[in-house]
Amino acid sequence: MSFFSRSFPSLNRLSQLAFRPRGVQEFFENAQSLPTEKSWTGRAWRASELRIKSFDDLHKLWYVLLKERNLLAAQKEEARRFHISKQYFSNKGRQIKCQKSMARIKFVLNERRLAWVEAKKLQRLTTAQDATANAKIPASSSSSTTTSTTTPEAVGSA
Repeated sequence: MSFFSRSFPSLNRLSQLAFRPRGVQEFFENAQSLPTEKSWTGRAWRASELRIKSFDDLHKLWYVLLKERNLLAAQKEEARRFHISKQYFSNKGRQIKCQKSMARIKFVLNERRLAWVEAKKLQRLTTAQDATANAKIPASSSSSTTTSTTTPEAVGSA
C-alpha cells in the first residue's frame, strides 16, 4: 500500500467506485463469462433477518439479488452455448439461494402489507366507535336536562 493511499483512504475508495463495471459487464463475474474456479457462497437470507430490515434496505437487497439472478442466468446460458455439461459447471445452488431470498423478501413485505391493512381497519373501527360515543354523550346529557324541566312533576312543584 502506498503512502498516498494510506493518507487518503476516502480517495482510494472513491477510485474503486468510479471504475466499477457498468452495463453488460455486470452480467459477468470478474469480467469472465464463466467462472474458472468454484467459489463458496453464503446462505440464503432468513425471513427473521429480513423482518429487521427497513423498506429501503429490502428494496436495495431485492435489486442486488435481481442482479445476481441475471448474472447466474447469463452464466447458465454461456455454459449451454459452449456445450458444457452440468457435471462440470452448475450454479444451481446459487440460483436456489437467490430464489429463496427473493421469495422471503416478498413474504416479509406481504406480512407488512397485511399488518398495515389490519391496522388501518382497526383505526377506522376505533374512529367510528369514538365518533358514535361522542355523538351519544352530548345527546343524552341534553335530553336529560330537557326532560327534567318538562316533566309534569317539575311543572307542578314550581
